Amino acid sequence: MEKSNDSSAYGFILVGFSDRPKLEMVLFTVNFILYSVAVLGNSTIILVCILDSQLHTPVYFFLANLSFLDLCFSTSCIPQMLVNLWGPDKTISCAGCVVQLFSFLSVRGIKCILLAVMAYDSYAAVCKPLRYLVIMHLQLCLGLMAAAWGSGLVNAIVMSPLTMTLSRSGRRRVNHFLCEMPALIKMACLDVRAVEMLAVLIVLLPFTLILVSYGYIAAAVLSIKSAARQWKAFNTCSSHLTVVSLFYGSIIYMYMQPGNSSSQDQGKFLTLFYNLVTPMLNLLIYTLRNKEVKGALKKVLGRQ
Repeated sequence: MEKSNDSSAYGFILVGFSDRPKLEMVLFTVNFILYSVAVLGNSTIILVCILDSQLHTPVYFFLANLSFLDLCFSTSCIPQMLVNLWGPDKTISCAGCVVQLFSFLSVRGIKCILLAVMAYDSYAAVCKPLRYLVIMHLQLCLGLMAAAWGSGLVNAIVMSPLTMTLSRSGRRRVNHFLCEMPALIKMACLDVRAVEMLAVLIVLLPFTLILVSYGYIAAAVLSIKSAARQWKAFNTCSSHLTVVSLFYGSIIYMYMQPGNSSSQDQGKFLTLFYNLVTPMLNLLIYTLRNKEVKGALKKVLGRQ
């Protein structure tokens, strides 16, 4: 191993919010509560989608997978962050950093593809309502989920080694609370524009597919003459559109941040937002706006 990458042998120091010690305890309490709510809520959604036979449809199959990914997304970084916030030890081993980066990249990649798949599901529901169940049959849903998982894992397998082997000249201080790709790239002492462009491309490709799907959906909705039917069609995909806006808005804004310290601080809070707040908001969006999920929750809880 090169001397320039000695940091990999001794692990890394996650700076996090250590420059604001008074803020650490506040963040620990708030994040612990939000993480607990996200875990409990998304676990409940998965359980309800499994137990209630009326929710054994493509849209709820994808919703259960989205909840599972939200659980994985938060768990890939929040427990480590809570440990770092609680005490003075801010270190993470090289192996721990690799596992965290791989988990984070794979789950985020899978979620990007899943949101594109859910956009296609919305397209089929709005543009092909009479043939919806024929188009979104079980084999296709399973195949699309397998493709999402495969793509996400390939993304992590490619990008994790690429990120970890960048020359850092012995730098160990990661100006973040987790081993996230943008923070690790900023530590490199060489030109990393090609790596950054590849990372952005991986994120933007599924987003482009989502925009194409919603282009067709918008055209279909505008062609409907009845205002009531237009509203019904819009309501079909409004929850998913809200989730996409929150998720991709946060990621795109974070990748466009410059490298100065104030922007890096913003990046930390932004990462917290789409790792912790977004999974909890997804839960609220899909339950408070969905009569079927609320009805299933009442039935399952009543049964218990």
